[in-house]
Amino acid sequence: MITSHQMRAARALLGIDQRQMAELAGVSLPTIQRMESSDGQVRGVVDTLVKVIKALEGAGIELIGENAPSNGSGRGVRFAEARSGAAGGRIPSMLFDQAGDAGNAS
Repeated sequence: MITSHQMRAARALLGIDQRQMAELAGVSLPTIQRMESSDGQVRGVVDTLVKVIKALEGAGIELIGENAPSNGSGRGVRFAEARSGAAGGRIPSMLFDQAGDAGNAS
């Protein structure tokens, strides 16, 4: 449904702390702290998870599931899939012109 990493990243994108996230979702601060300290998928009462997800989506956050395409437009952040056989596991960066020789950029 949502991972602790997604929750922390969503808060960072919104520029809010855990207390503000709790207020936005209508849940307690210890609930947000517990959810964000989870390992992997956030566990909790379904109603609480729904409140948090709706609050994030209402604030403009798009939560993208594993292997799911993004439905929105605009900027975003997601983990890149590790590619086997890639040179040193390097993933092309948007900082460099991918059509050119990114290896020579300093």
